[in-house]
Amino acid sequence: MVTLPTHKKIVSGKIADYWIEDGILFSLSKPMKRTVENISENVALVKEFTQNIKMPLLIYLSNSPVPDKATRVYSKEQLPHIYSAMAMVSEPGLAQLIMKMVFQFQRPPIPMKSFNNGQDAIKWLQQFK
Repeated sequence: MVTLPTHKKIVSGKIADYWIEDGILFSLSKPMKRTVENISENVALVKEFTQNIKMPLLIYLSNSPVPDKATRVYSKEQLPHIYSAMAMVSEPGLAQLIMKMVFQFQRPPIPMKSFNNGQDAIKWLQQFK
């Protein structure tokens, strides 16, 4: 799908690796189960890396186990504190499945959209920089 760039500073976390290009935070997701603990660590990592500035996020999703309800609720609560918008790039169906699981009964707290390729996602995220 995508590889880490060699020309950017990479910050590696337990659940994803991050880099910044042109005001957009990029994330390469790792295929591990999300927990409240590792999401909390990840939020701190992102805040430190972005100097606590909310940025649009382009996340390249990987297949990972379904998180429990507490983790889904916690993740949803944290999104507006670290991101201005989120574009998810994945194989067809994966991002839609995640959206249904996490935001089953209410709207996402930030603008979110799924894409099949990074270029379309970048174009959409430009408006949230």
